[in-house]
Amino acid sequence: MIVFRDPAEIPVDFGRSVVAIGKFDGVHAGHRAVIGRLKDAAAARGARAVAVTFDRNPLAVLRPDRCPENVVSVERKLELLAELDLDATLLLTFDEAMASRSAEDFVAEILVTALKVSTVLVGADFRFGRGGAGDPDLLRTLGPGYGFTVDVVDDVYLPGADRRVSSTWIRELLIEGDVATAAVALGREVDVRGEVVRGLQRGRELGYPTANLSTVVDAFVPADGVYAGWLVDHDTGLRHPAAISVGTNPTFDDVPERQVEAHVIGETGLDLYGHDVSVVFVQRLRGMVAFDGIDELKVQMAADVADAEALLSAR
Repeated sequence: MIVFRDPAEIPVDFGRSVVAIGKFDGVHAGHRAVIGRLKDAAAARGARAVAVTFDRNPLAVLRPDRCPENVVSVERKLELLAELDLDATLLLTFDEAMASRSAEDFVAEILVTALKVSTVLVGADFRFGRGGAGDPDLLRTLGPGYGFTVDVVDDVYLPGADRRVSSTWIRELLIEGDVATAAVALGREVDVRGEVVRGLQRGRELGYPTANLSTVVDAFVPADGVYAGWLVDHDTGLRHPAAISVGTNPTFDDVPERQVEAHVIGETGLDLYGHDVSVVFVQRLRGMVAFDGIDELKVQMAADVADAEALLSAR
């Protein structure tokens, strides 16, 4: 997938395109439905399949006090879009200049002139342009004059769910620790990726060494607690069963920031320091609690590891 970070980077001979526009935060099941429709339409027209998205949530500029944390980082979003076999993504810088651009200028200069769009796909609640003046109805009005059609994609609902799949809902699920439902809504595993760094090595002292991730990770970290999941070592390609802890270790009360650490089950002597890894969350086992002493903590850690191993073995 080609990534353009400015419309000026798009070659004049890039060709006609079918475009889907959105924040695509998390690249969840709803986004994947849009991308599926996009690819089908592009194949039918012999055109390029292109996603148009932004380098930040527009609320970061328009209403920073109301801007939520991203489900995934921008670079992770681009990786996830690339996995869907798009021809290109145009990553627009959402700054004051973009916020002040009129809806029709956005259509004329970006969609028509730069991308030579033949069909535009958007969600029913899509808004764009200065003051949010642009919407699907405006696109339909402008389409005939500029030579493109508009396809409004319906919301996606999980079986039995009463609300649509959205980045907002996925954040709520992760805040609750419901990684199992979040994975279904995402259409992929819930994971965070980062570098293994040295921690206090307390897990090793207690008999359960852990791989501690750096505080800089590429996705929203689920609620504090203990989870069953996997540690994927991107340096070796190996995938290990793991018991995962998220939080500040309240038993000792000396960890200032939330941390993600994974104990690899059934392995000894692994040296993961400096490795690029992903921690995959399968199911939450319990919340984070402070124990009265080390012995009580060790008993619970043994139970957590056994529970995680049993859950993962059953899958």
